[in-house]
Amino acid sequence: MYELLKTDGLAKRGRLETVHGAIETPVFMNVGTAAAIKGAVDATDLREIGTQVELSNTYHLHVRPGDEVIKKLGGLHKFMVWDKPILTDSGGFQVFSLAGLRRIKEEGVYFNSHIDGRKIFMGPEESMQIQSNLASTIAMAFDECPSSVADRDYMERSVNRTTRWLARCKEKMGQLNELPDTINRHQLLFGINQGGVYEDIRVRHAKEITELNLDGYAVGGLAVGESHEDMYRILDAVVPHLPQDKPTYLMGVGTPENILESVERGVDFFDCVYPSRNGRHGHVYTNHGKLNMFNAKYELDARPIEEGCRCPACRSFSRAYVRHLLKAKEMLGMRLCVLHNLYFYNTMMAEIRDAIEKGTYASYKKEKIAGMRAGE
Repeated sequence: MYELLKTDGLAKRGRLETVHGAIETPVFMNVGTAAAIKGAVDATDLREIGTQVELSNTYHLHVRPGDEVIKKLGGLHKFMVWDKPILTDSGGFQVFSLAGLRRIKEEGVYFNSHIDGRKIFMGPEESMQIQSNLASTIAMAFDECPSSVADRDYMERSVNRTTRWLARCKEKMGQLNELPDTINRHQLLFGINQGGVYEDIRVRHAKEITELNLDGYAVGGLAVGESHEDMYRILDAVVPHLPQDKPTYLMGVGTPENILESVERGVDFFDCVYPSRNGRHGHVYTNHGKLNMFNAKYELDARPIEEGCRCPACRSFSRAYVRHLLKAKEMLGMRLCVLHNLYFYNTMMAEIRDAIEKGTYASYKKEKIAGMRAGE
C-alpha cells in the first residue's frame, strides 16, 4: 500500500508499506546484483549506512547459483541475511544487454548464458517464477528494453509486445501468490513503461499499463545512451500519465544531479551502479563535487573524505590512508569508498524527503547542485 504523504510541486514524499517493512520515498535502492554489493559490503553494512531497499537481479541469480537453490535455502532475504525490502529486476535488461545472440518471440526470449553459453529461455511466466522463488518484496515485470536508437516502427511493435507480456506477468504472479509453497505470497509487481525517446509512444504506453492497476510503475529504457535533456523531456511527458498514488521508479538512474532533477519531476524510486562502481575506482561523491582519491594531492591529507560525514570511512580514516589503500590495491580502500558513496546517496535521499516535507525542495535542489558543481 502506497501513501502519498506530501507534495512540493511535482515532487512526491510517500511511504510504501510492504511485508518486509515500510519504504520511505523518495528512495535510492542500493544495487547488489548477485545478492551482494560489489566492494565487500554486507547486509550489516547496509543497515549501518541507512539502506532501505536492496536490489538484486533475476537473470544473474537464475544463472548462478540458481533461483531453485535460493528457494531451497529459504529465499533471498535468508540467503543474504537481509530483513528489509528487496526489489528484483526482471532480467529483461540483462537479456538484451548481455546475452549476445538472442531470438525474441511472442512467448519470450531464447538466448545463451553469458557465463557458460548454455541455452536459456525466459518469458513473462519464467521471470515471475524465478522472482517468486527468490521471494523478493517487489518483482519487476519482464519487458523488452529496445535500443534507444530503435526506429519508430520497431519501437511500437516492441512496446505492444511488452504490454502483452505485462498482462501475462500479472496473471502469473496472481497464480504464484496463491500457492502454498510460495515463500512470499505478498510479492508486489511493478510494470515498466517503454518507448525510447518517442513521447507519444511513451504516453500511450503509460495510459495502457495504468489500466492494469499494478503496485507501482517504472520508466525503463532511459539512461541507456540518450542525453540527459532527452531523459528529462521524456519524464516531463510521461510521469503525469502514471498514477500519482503509486510509486514511480526511474530505472538505472543515476548521478546525484539526475536524481535531484527527476525527483522534481515526480519520480520517487531510483537505482544505479554509479556509487558502488565509482567507489571501486576511487571516485567518491561529496557535497563539493566528486573526488578522485588516487590524486597525489591527498597523499598527506589528514582530513576525512568529507568533513562532517558520518559514514564508516569518514568517521575513522583520512584521505591519505584511503589513497594509500587504493594505491596498494588493498580491498579495504575500495570497500571504504563504496561505503562512503552509498552513505552519501542514502543521506541525500533523507535530505530530499525532509525538504519535500518542509516545502523547500526547489531551494534545496538548487543549493545542492550548486555545491556539487563548485568543487573543492
